[in-house]
Amino acid sequence: MLAFSCQVCLTIPVCYAPIPRAGTNNLKILQTGNPPIPRQALRESILLLERNLTPRGIAAASTSPESAARNYTRVFCRDASISAMGMAVCGEPSLRQGAMAGLEFLSSHQAENGQIPNFVAPETGETDFWYLGCIDATLWWLIAVKLFDRYVPGQSLEHNLHTEVKLAMHWLLCQEHQGLFLLQQNEASDWADIMPRSGFVLYTNALWYFVKKLYEMEAAKETRYYFNRIFYPFDKVIPEQRRARVLAHYIRNLARDQGVYLSFVNFSFAGPDIDVFGNILALLFGLTEKSRAARITDTLLQLKVDRPYPVRVVHRPISKSSRLWRQYMQRHLQNFPYQYHNGGIWPFVGGFWVIQLSSLARQELAWNALERVALLNRINDWEFNEWFHGKTGKPMGMAGQSWNAAVFLLAFHALTGSFHLERL
Repeated sequence: MLAFSCQVCLTIPVCYAPIPRAGTNNLKILQTGNPPIPRQALRESILLLERNLTPRGIAAASTSPESAARNYTRVFCRDASISAMGMAVCGEPSLRQGAMAGLEFLSSHQAENGQIPNFVAPETGETDFWYLGCIDATLWWLIAVKLFDRYVPGQSLEHNLHTEVKLAMHWLLCQEHQGLFLLQQNEASDWADIMPRSGFVLYTNALWYFVKKLYEMEAAKETRYYFNRIFYPFDKVIPEQRRARVLAHYIRNLARDQGVYLSFVNFSFAGPDIDVFGNILALLFGLTEKSRAARITDTLLQLKVDRPYPVRVVHRPISKSSRLWRQYMQRHLQNFPYQYHNGGIWPFVGGFWVIQLSSLARQELAWNALERVALLNRINDWEFNEWFHGKTGKPMGMAGQSWNAAVFLLAFHALTGSFHLERL
């Protein structure tokens, strides 16, 4: 029988009562044993993570012929780093040990220039850096190292990996525009690895600002300033830097204000697709004041990005008739509209959505969203499917996703007050 070391988990008995309607006091219900879904989801999440552990860290997904054929049994840096956050916060000793093992294993395969790889094969040590790079792998690794030490007492992972951390930050600084203090990248080179975002990318630069804050790096204020001038060029603030001023002018005349940040900005064109994940991270990481974060959250709610389940990662999918469409988006027949990164529903992103709602003290909405993320993970007897069709809710992608389980744990602990992303 699984023994929960997490004190919050210990206070919630397992039961099998009906799911409450929206509007009930979910925290009180959970503490008294109802509903069963989030409580059972905690147990199933820990069980899945235990199954997916390897001596070299957490695999991206459970072992199967399908996952092995698509490399999902590898230790993917972004998956393992995001998963390490939930594994550290939960408090389960074996998961904490696995989180640390994964972060150390990835650092041992760091490139000479400082980049952390896209994935490493635990059996052979084979490293991969994707086709056009994997810039966010290094960012998530740095975030996870810092978070691990904050939530695991007596650990000094950052100190032990001091050389690797410094080298990783140096590599990122080499990708930074020296006038705008934002990271630059090619298309298809972050988690959305078959999407055409390029130049300055919202998601990547939200992570970059957070890394700068966590490690007290220079020019964090400048990164925040130009982030808001470039990704939301519709306000009345005129950028100080000449290139930024001209770039914002171009984009303002070509794009329309949708009440959210643009998904990417390149030279004279930008992404109108509404990157929901990128916007969530920007709000969570403090790239705007609380009042504006509330307005953007309201806009996302009005767009129903959390329907049918939390959340669709793109609100306006790129169609084959769009000039942004790329032939590679058809790889594995995945990235058609409302599928995969092009508008699919990703449960792990739903977990970050829960944390964002909680950060605005919208607890009722957050508990409701957590329940629906749990329901997604429960489909097909707790299959923890990778993603779902953005309109029909049909389960698609690889089963047994580690980060689904880990971010569910993270979201639950955010709601119960034992995890505070904004206090890192």
